[in-house]
Amino acid sequence: MSERALQIGLAGLGTVGTGVYETLCRNRELLQARTGIPFRVKRVAVRDIHRKRDVEIDPELLTADWRDLVEDPEIDIVIELIGGTEEAHRLVEEALRAHKPVVTGNKALLAEFGGELFRLSAETKTPLYFEASCGGGIPIIQSLQSSLVCNYVRRIAGIINGTSNYILSSMERKGVSFEEALAAAQRKGYAEADPTLDVNGWDAAHKALILAMLAYGTPLSPENISVYGIERVTPTDFRFARELGYNIKLLVVIRHHGERNALELRVQPSFVSHKHMLSNVYGVFNAIAVHGDIVGETIFYGRGAGKNPTASAVIGDVMLAMRDCRHPEHHSGFHPYTKQLSLLPQEETVTPYYVRFHVADKPGVIATIAAELARYDIGISGTMSSARREDGEGEDTCDLVFMLHACPWGKLCEALRALRVHEGIGPHPAVFRIETLNEEA
Repeated sequence: MSERALQIGLAGLGTVGTGVYETLCRNRELLQARTGIPFRVKRVAVRDIHRKRDVEIDPELLTADWRDLVEDPEIDIVIELIGGTEEAHRLVEEALRAHKPVVTGNKALLAEFGGELFRLSAETKTPLYFEASCGGGIPIIQSLQSSLVCNYVRRIAGIINGTSNYILSSMERKGVSFEEALAAAQRKGYAEADPTLDVNGWDAAHKALILAMLAYGTPLSPENISVYGIERVTPTDFRFARELGYNIKLLVVIRHHGERNALELRVQPSFVSHKHMLSNVYGVFNAIAVHGDIVGETIFYGRGAGKNPTASAVIGDVMLAMRDCRHPEHHSGFHPYTKQLSLLPQEETVTPYYVRFHVADKPGVIATIAAELARYDIGISGTMSSARREDGEGEDTCDLVFMLHACPWGKLCEALRALRVHEGIGPHPAVFRIETLNEEA
């Protein structure tokens, strides 16, 4: 190879950064053979150059200032793996202004600043790559940009947070509580000491915004999307779900409503039929189902996080960036291509529902609930109940489940508010959407 080797600057040498550096070094000959482009890592920016590390690296490569990567005229490509948003935003912005292609896996950065950064990418004609930001090692970004490019995407539904999926899998298989499953996930290293963004749904929401942007061609704001976490899921709901033929998954749902030029974008624990593949995704694995008008439904499955799967996605983008550096007239970064879409208000979204009430076991309760639901034009497809048990005050109680036909979320909320005034009906029912994913999108 006689042409000049491309120079890479890596910012961040944490878990993923270490995996990227090790793989670029270990598989360098393979990567050069497959791309036909020689390369080397020239500089690595870290917060503390004196810190002991798990990877062998020449100290001469290290710098404590990421600006050394951006300002070095010999560095062709910058990899951003420092995490966070504010500093990462400055790094990516300055790299793009310096006409250096950027590879990032920073989902929070893109959720907060994606619109601005993609506009800057277009203005500077400098690509921004982000395969690792969504789904870890699952090649969903390039699939939406390339393999599925001829499709109007009707729906995306997916499990895209491995921590929450591990917790729900433990609850479903072992019958343990949320708290017990979370503690086990933390002991095994699948959940952080502070797991808030994983269990409250916002990690998945950040990824959902990226998927929606890719599928529909325009950046979106996270401010108005509907996000619910898994903190209130109980073993009781798993028992009912199993009897009814469902599993419970933290699901991202993105659906285009063409007649209104609006997107439905939700994140919440949902009932998923055992007949659908997403129901059988367990542990830390992720899966994303994309329904296109030409291809129908395709499902992408794999490890959604971790050092090596994420490093694999980052390096895939680095190889794309190297090819684009050699042929810049056809760069493969994201191109915004449609006008701004609105988000469908949450109260107008429509699905069937599972609703579990804790009620006094006495005559008339079922009739009261049914009458109130009928008053709001909500149909009932079935009911179930648990065995009678005595509460702390000597009253007989039970769990009463209603399976409801599809209706707007706003209507259901009105009905549930009306039921709070009725004696013998618990004021805080468990409510889950039932996602009918086997039907045409």
